[in-house]
Amino acid sequence: MTWYAILAIYLVVWWVCLFIVLPFGVRTQHDEGETILGTVASAPVRPMLVRKALITSVLAAIVTGAIWAAHDVFGISLDTVSRWFGQ
Repeated sequence: MTWYAILAIYLVVWWVCLFIVLPFGVRTQHDEGETILGTVASAPVRPMLVRKALITSVLAAIVTGAIWAAHDVFGISLDTVSRWFGQ
């Protein structure tokens, strides 16, 4: 697998992981009992985006590493996976 294929996979996995991590630990203004004028009650009080970006980066690196190992070390390809499901 080439380095730019790994980079492309990492970027796609990073965005998927971000959408998985974003809702964790969110406290809304409604939960806190105080809504700021001009905002919706479902707006987060502290979104902690830097922390979530770091967690996302580590999680994406682990998933990308697993994909790389499955492909380069164990020889699993899309053809192999399709045969598992009888396609």
